[in-house]
Order: sequence, then structure tokens, then C-alpha cells
Amino acid sequence: MINLISRTVGHISSLLKGLQVKSFLAVVLVGFLVLTTNVSYGDKDKGLGERVREQVEQDDAQRPRTIGEWNKEARETKGTPGKRLEKIGKESAEAFKQFGSGYAEGAQKTASDVGDSAADTAKNIVGR
Repeated sequence: MINLISRTVGHISSLLKGLQVKSFLAVVLVGFLVLTTNVSYGDKDKGLGERVREQVEQDDAQRPRTIGEWNKEARETKGTPGKRLEKIGKESAEAFKQFGSGYAEGAQKTASDVGDSAADTAKNIVGR
């Protein structure tokens, strides 16, 4: 019985030592990555907020954009669930349409980038 307890304590002790070494190595690795990575902070780009605002203003969607607008619309249609459901349906259709167009543009750009990358890779392989 004493032998079983001493083996168990020894096993747990060796596990804890192994975890400490692993934790130390993980901390060292993360520290190395943080210290050697060149980080560009967002506060250097003063025009970012303005660019985002312009993007939002370019969107000519008639859907509510803020919680205040959603609440206002809900108050306007309070007591008429049919009208509210109709508005939600129209707004959802508009949102899906807008999402679909953005998705298609993104897919085309990605396909173009992949094609360009494949062409560059082929040129590099042939050039060797």
C-alpha cells in the first residue's frame, strides 16, 4: 500500500514538472513572437474611421442601421404584426441581396488572385 502511494505521488510529481517545463516553453515562445513581430497600430491610421463612415453612408439600403432605428421602427409598427413581418421580410430580402453581391465580388477577386498566384508559381518553376 505504501509502495502504491509513493508511486502515485512520484507519478503526479513528474507530471507537474513536465507541465511546468511545457508552460515555460510556451511563455518563452509567445514572448519571442510578441517581441519580434512588427505590429502596426490602428491609431496611426487616422482616416480609418472616416473611411468606414463613408462606406456606411454609400450604402443606400433602406434598412435600419442602428439599434435606435430598429426600436423606432418597432414602435411605429407596434400592434400591427402583419405590417411588422412584411417590413422584416423586405429588409431581410434586401440584406441577403446585398450580402450576395458582396460575396460574388469577393469570390471573383479571390479567384483572380488565385489564378495570378498560380501563374506566378508556374513561371517560377519553369524559370528554374
